[in-house]
Amino acid sequence: MSDSLHILQHALGLDEYGQGAWYRNHFVSGPECDNYATLRTLVDSGLMVEHPPRQLFGGHSCFVVTEAGKQAVRDQSPKPPRLSRAARRYRRFLSWTDATGLPFRDFLRSEVTR
Repeated sequence: MSDSLHILQHALGLDEYGQGAWYRNHFVSGPECDNYATLRTLVDSGLMVEHPPRQLFGGHSCFVVTEAGKQAVRDQSPKPPRLSRAARRYRRFLSWTDATGLPFRDFLRSEVTR
């Protein structure tokens, strides 16, 4: 994965497959940071916009992903690996247990009766 794609994904709060809740849209950096040159390249290519340094960001710039950058994440992110049947079942359990507190054993029993 390229550094550019990784920065875009991170700025949007996504995983390495471009998945997750797009819960943010910013990346703070400055000239002394390792990733600043890559961020400037993203700005030059129209995938990000740079907002000037502010005290709120420790004197650094805030970079925001544009619509073109979001589309690049959709197009360039690799497909996630295929999950086994057991892994899919366990993910279903995790989503259920947040709401119900159901023990895994009971969840498995309820799965059998469906």
